[in-house]
This record gives sequence, structure tokens and C-alpha cells, in this order.
Amino acid sequence: MSAITRGEWLARRPDDVHAVLADLDRPVFVARDATGVGMTNEPGAAHRPGVTVLAAAGPLPPQQLGAPSFRRAHGVRLAYHAGAMAHGIASARMVTALARTGILASFGAAGLVAEKVDAGLAEIAAAASGRPFACNLIHSPSEPAMERSTVDLCLRHGVMCVEASAFLELTPEIVRYRALGLSAAADGSVHIGHRVVAKVSRTEVAELFAAPAPEPMLRGLVEQGRISAEQARLAALVPMADDITAEADSGGHTDRRPLPVLLGELLRLRDRVRAERGVVLRVGAAGGIGTPDAAAAAFAQGADYVVTGSVNQACVESGQSAAAKDMLGAASVTDCEMAPSSDMFELGVDVQVLRRGTMFASRARKLFELYRRHDGIDEIPADERESLERTVFRRPLDDVWADTVDYFTRRDPDQILRAADDPRRRMALVFRWYLGLSSNWAIGGVPDRAADYQIWCGAAMGACNSWLRGTPLEPVSARTVTALAENVMRGAAFAARAAVLRAAGVTLPAGAAHHRPGLEA
Repeated sequence: MSAITRGEWLARRPDDVHAVLADLDRPVFVARDATGVGMTNEPGAAHRPGVTVLAAAGPLPPQQLGAPSFRRAHGVRLAYHAGAMAHGIASARMVTALARTGILASFGAAGLVAEKVDAGLAEIAAAASGRPFACNLIHSPSEPAMERSTVDLCLRHGVMCVEASAFLELTPEIVRYRALGLSAAADGSVHIGHRVVAKVSRTEVAELFAAPAPEPMLRGLVEQGRISAEQARLAALVPMADDITAEADSGGHTDRRPLPVLLGELLRLRDRVRAERGVVLRVGAAGGIGTPDAAAAAFAQGADYVVTGSVNQACVESGQSAAAKDMLGAASVTDCEMAPSSDMFELGVDVQVLRRGTMFASRARKLFELYRRHDGIDEIPADERESLERTVFRRPLDDVWADTVDYFTRRDPDQILRAADDPRRRMALVFRWYLGLSSNWAIGGVPDRAADYQIWCGAAMGACNSWLRGTPLEPVSARTVTALAENVMRGAAFAARAAVLRAAGVTLPAGAAHHRPGLEA
């Protein structure tokens, strides 16, 4: 190798050893000669006189990580999925950039009005040139019309894959999407035209997606004329999802489950379903995946693919504002906390957000505390109401309600009808005004609302920042989503080969033990 000192054939210096390990398309041999121990990519090492091969690791390009069936099924190059981030943070630009390089990415449709989802999907379909991509379908019990609208738009734009998230049970809309893509193949098998990647944090929810759609729900869709009897018959033969993502300690909606525990549970479910029913499911890992070491650990445990989220929103192509990206780029692994969510506020569901630089989490918790204690806005003590109007809402709550009525009249009129005679529900909608706009303030980079930015973020963001410190990718202005993906996967392959050598008793030089990220992986 050209990197090895002239006259040497074994790499011994840390930089030379790193270069040998980083040549992922060639095998690695650790050998001893008369001079000492070194490393080489040359397959003929064992045949040199006076040479003893001590350990070896085969080629491992990043394309070989994970399940080959994931790459084939989705038509992608890597077993890597850039997961959805709501409100268009996983933007059309981001999805297109990844699709063009053969990487699956989900458009962040959750929280967007139908017109913006329509425009985003149209942009991706035009710019991705037929490359595969996915769209997020989030379960929103308080806004079922939005779930239905998203499915309708996916069907209109020919979206062949949805990433289903926040589901606690199956709904007619996700079942309808799945069934409408089914057809009988010539050999009698079921052709699956609509793929579903289910992101779950509980085994009982995973089991729902690992099984066929419920017969009563299929029957109801047939009776309503929303699917055909043949599609219902085929839907009873295949599981609801092709891929099930173990969502551990992630940004946004999360149960903060430890990834090794949750992934292990779902891998056992995968293998049990295969043994009992002959059904092939794939299981991926999400939550905490922001570095090569994290990805390598997931693959080593048996993950079929890995999913990134928080780390992508600090990239150039994300829909986050420059101000929010700078805040994310400064985050450490301890700079996250839980806060009430806007879409499931009444249910007491939390999301994980960035703490550093914003007061959103504490203010959101205060709103939920008031919601639990009172049956309506008029019951809130005058001094507390005045404080809310001055520091949180910055306007009278009556004006906020007027804006809320106008918003839901256009988006989901049923919300206003249900609140007409329910003061507590009306209070919830007013509080959701703040919770919903806080993420928009962050996305828009509204300067005078910086203290209220709601930025969904998990510990992976801080780990990623630590990994990239001192490299060309440290500035968020230099982080492209494709460069990050390539570096994570190349680094994971590097880490996997290093682990093989360590298991054989090899001690690697400290300066050569980890992949060195760069603008071009």
C-alpha cells in the first residue's frame, strides 16, 4: 500500500494501520514477521517466508451490512433508513437527496396540512426520478381525518412505502393502504405493492403488524367499497408490515426503551413468526443511532437495518431553521428531556425534546399540569391565567381560542364541534395551540420565540456531535444527509471488522481503532 512506509510491507504506524482497516473492499491480515507485528490487505501474506498470520477479517463494504432482503425489497443500496421527522423536517429536499444515492428516506408528513403534504410528495416524485422513498403515516387519534388524508395523498402520488409511527392499534386507514397494494401473482403468491415499515416501541404493537389485518376491519372496508373482496382475501394472507423498526430512546414520540432490550424482543418475535408461520419479517433498530459504533452494535445484535432520525435534522437538507440546527449542533448527550406532545396531549403522551437553549419543556409541562387540575380555562386562577397570557401565549387566551377555531375550521372542523359543549376539550385545544406552534417557531427560526422552540431530539444527537468534533463534518453547515449516512455505514463496517480482530486477540493502536469521518466517506 502507498500509505505504508517505504520498504515495509506490513502497516505498523497508526495511520498506516487505519488505512489498511479502512480499505473495506479487501481482507485484513494481522501478521508477524522478523520485524514484529503489522497489518496488510495482501491475501498472499500467509505465503511469505518467515511470516505467521495471527488474525484475519474478510472484506466488509457497507453494502453488506444488514439484510440483503431489505435492500432488494426496497430497491436501495444500503440497509439504512432515514426515518421521518414531522412537520416536514424530513423535507422533500432531504428525501430526494437520499433517494438519488440509493438510500431509503421517509418524508415527514405528520403535522403538515394536506396541501403541504401534497406539494411535498409531488416534489419528491418529480425529483427522485423513480427512486424508492417512503412517506410517514402517523396515528393521530384526535385527528383521524389527517390520517385518512395522508393515505389518500400517498395513493394519489403512487407512494409505494409508508413508515407507520405512533400506532397503538391498527386503524382502517393503514389497513386500507396495505390492502390496496395487494394482487395475486402468477405463481399464486401475493404481490405486495404497498410496503409498510412499522415503527414501534412495544412488543404487543409489533405483534399486530406481524399478523394479517383483522378480518372484521377488512370486512368493513369491503362493505364500504374502500377495498375489493379480492384485496381483503389477499390481506388475510400477509402480515400488515414488511419491516418492523424497534424504536428505542428516540427524539419525539418515544417510550425511551433501551435499544438492546427492545431490539432483542423484536428479533425473537421475528424468528418466532418465521418458525411458526413461515412469514419473513425484518426488524430494524432506531433510537440512539447517530454514530458508527451504535449502528455496528445494532447490526451485531442482529438488526436487519438501522434507522436514523435526530441526527438528520441538523443536516443541510433538513427543514429545520439555521438557528435550530446550530442549537442541535451544540447539544450533548444529556441535553434532552420529556415534554407533553401536541398531537396526543389529552392522553398524557410525551415527546423527547432538546432542553439546552429553550424553555419549551418546562412551559409545556405547566400547561399539562393545568389541564389535569382544571375542567376549563375559566377555572384557571386569575393570576395563573395572567402569567400564561404574558409569558407563554403572549396574548389573551380568548384570542388564542379564536385562532384555534379558524385553524381547525380549515383543517379538521370536527375538532371544533366536539369542543362546543366541552370546556375541558376547548382548554386542551387552546393549550395545543402553543404546543403546535412551538415546533413551527423552531422550524421557521422565529427570533423572538427562541425560548419556546420545540426541537425533537434524542441522545443520538449529542453522540453524533461528539463523534464529528474536530472533523470536516463538525459544522452543521457542512453536514449533508448523504455524507452523514455514508460515514455512519462505512464507520459501522470499519467497527465490525475491528471487532472481529479484537475477538481474535488483536490490540489496535488507539489512533487506528475508529473510522475517521470526512466530507466524502
